[in-house]
Amino acid sequence: MVEIRRAKIADVDTLYELIYLYSEQKIVLPRTKESLIQQIFSFFVAVVDEKVVGCASLAILDRELAEIRSLVVDTSVKRMGIGKLLVEQIIQETKRLGINKLISLTYQVEFFQKCGFDVTVKDNMPQKVWKDCIHCPKLHHCDEIAMIIYTEDIVRA
Repeated sequence: MVEIRRAKIADVDTLYELIYLYSEQKIVLPRTKESLIQQIFSFFVAVVDEKVVGCASLAILDRELAEIRSLVVDTSVKRMGIGKLLVEQIIQETKRLGINKLISLTYQVEFFQKCGFDVTVKDNMPQKVWKDCIHCPKLHHCDEIAMIIYTEDIVRA
C-alpha cells in the first residue's frame, strides 16, 4: 500500500538521493540538501513499507499560478501509479490553496497528459519565466515542454 504524506526533515537525505539520480540524467533540476530543508513544507512523499520511494513539490509562483517540481519515483517501484498519486496530491493542494493554474515543465508529456495536463506555451506563464527561467542556462534553447492544468475544472472523485 502507498501512503502519500507531507515530507519531514528526516526525509531530506532520501529526497536528495532520489532527486540526484534523476538530475544526473537531466530529467529534473538538482536540489541541494539545504534547499530541500528550506522548502520541506512544499514537498509530499510517497511511502511504501515505511520507505520513502517518491516525491513531488509545489512551488507557488503567484496568486494564480503554481508549478509541480521535483517529481521523482524510485525505479524499484515504477509502474505502480506512485507518480500519478503524487501529482493528484499536488493538484488537490493547489486547488485547496485557491490557485487556478498548475504547470509543469517536463519531458514526460504522455504521463502528464494522463494526469489531465495539456501542452501549452511558455508565453502563458511569464511569472515562471521571470522568476526561474531567467537564471537557467537553457533559457534561450529550452527543450522542456510546458504543460498546464486548470484546477477549477477538477472535481474531486
